[in-house]
Amino acid sequence: KIMTLTERAAYLKGLADGLKLDETKPESQILKEVISLLEDITNDVTDLGDDVRELGEYVEELDDDLASVEDDVYGEDECGCGCEEEDGEYEVECPSCGAIVTFSEDDDPSDLICPECGEHFDCECDGDCDCCGDHEDN
Repeated sequence: KIMTLTERAAYLKGLADGLKLDETKPESQILKEVISLLEDITNDVTDLGDDVRELGEYVEELDDDLASVEDDVYGEDECGCGCEEEDGEYEVECPSCGAIVTFSEDDDPSDLICPECGEHFDCECDGDCDCCGDHEDN
């Protein structure tokens, strides 16, 4: 088992206490102060580690909250074309009749045909979205 910093500092203090050093000698005083300093540093490092973990959890919460706000403000549509992805297929509303048109990445989104009204239309994206994949000639 690997000892933690706190355990190692306590071990060193125990070793020094077991030596029964003459505290009137400068060497013993220095050793005692070095061990005390190590304990203080260990406590500070442990506290910093706890703070970092707490901040990490807080950042994750903020990230989740921000994602929720982005969904509320911008919706699920990240590319601006109005499509919504579900299970590898995309849905977009026909601009003529409002029917939902489903297509996949294999389909050309610049030449969609509405099954309700037969209107030809495109998903009006800039070609950088997932739905258009390699169809950057939109």
